[in-house]
Amino acid sequence: MPDNSRDAILTSIRSAIKGSQHSYDSQHPPIDRSYQRAGSLDRQKCLDLFAERLREYDADVVFTDSANIQNALSKIVGVDPSPAIVPWVVAEGLPSSWLPSSDSLLWESKATVDDLNQCSGVVTTCTAGIALTGTIVMQHGPGEGKRQTSLLPDRHLCIVQSSQVVETVPQAFSILAPAATRPLTFISGPSATADIEMTRIRGVHGPRYLHVIIVTT
Repeated sequence: MPDNSRDAILTSIRSAIKGSQHSYDSQHPPIDRSYQRAGSLDRQKCLDLFAERLREYDADVVFTDSANIQNALSKIVGVDPSPAIVPWVVAEGLPSSWLPSSDSLLWESKATVDDLNQCSGVVTTCTAGIALTGTIVMQHGPGEGKRQTSLLPDRHLCIVQSSQVVETVPQAFSILAPAATRPLTFISGPSATADIEMTRIRGVHGPRYLHVIIVTT
């Protein structure tokens, strides 16, 4: 059994280091936490920095307010796609009031793996945004979709509430502490990689295109 195998391996390691000059039970020196932890920007500058860093990663970013989320989303997903194109997939738990009334949308629960591979894109929310790194963090709760939903489609549209955006990485980890044992997905722009000749290739590890709607109020 996996648990028994793990215990056997740890027991073997403890036996091997028994009597070693290194004591793993002793107190380690305190970790220096003099690095920047809290942000210093006001709310608008923090949001502007978040948008700037996302755009540096080639993400498409728009600002809107809560009353116009549907309009902002409609401009991206469209309302009259080709019948040959699998519709946009919407993560379960995303408010239906945000969605345009269109046949171009398919709820995640009804989407197969083939649908995710062939769909026009996926619409999700997130848990947090990090301004300094232009990163979106998802813990895959309601509205955020399963991990496969954010990794398989070619296009990802993420709706971020302004209250979810923090300036620094330590601030984000404080928010994420309750989800420390859950699988988290960190997204810093569209998926891209480069080979030894520095040829940039998109879509290797996730969506090639990232759209972000930042809801300011």
